[in-house]
Amino acid sequence: MAEPLLEVKNLKVSFRTEDGVVKAVDGVSFTLSPREVLGIVGESGSGKSVTMMSVLRLINDPNMRVEGEVIYKGRDVMKLDKDQMQEVRGGDIAMIFQDPMTSMNPVYRIGDQIAEAILTHQDVDKRTAHKRAVDLLKQVGIPQAETRVDDFPHQFSGGMRQRAMIAMALANNP
Repeated sequence: MAEPLLEVKNLKVSFRTEDGVVKAVDGVSFTLSPREVLGIVGESGSGKSVTMMSVLRLINDPNMRVEGEVIYKGRDVMKLDKDQMQEVRGGDIAMIFQDPMTSMNPVYRIGDQIAEAILTHQDVDKRTAHKRAVDLLKQVGIPQAETRVDDFPHQFSGGMRQRAMIAMALANNP
């Protein structure tokens, strides 16, 4: 059996509020092997997003407390420094957010946002990154990707924005 790619052990996330401590995640554990897919489902407010954002260390809140272990490729993600975490986040692990309108920058073109993800993690020039952005948009079914790559998020339908987010998540072959 292959060594686990990602192990989350007894993850607990709580937030200190004026009314006391709120437990957002209480003891989540799972293991993912290479090529395995995991879907996380639950009611609104059940902690799905907080769980995954905590795994990727995307929440920066001084009132948040995270307990448990997150082991990725044998390394404890919770102990990685900022630069090491940036290599993992977006390079190795990507997250497709539920609401693409609030996940994309409204003043940057779709293609520029995808290209930025590529330029951050790959040693390529801007032209190559832009071409890859067009290819990714084609792969996720965006019609006229060559011209739509220059559109802003508000010019895409909700479904197209979601596909653009999928393209961005796949940009670095996580």
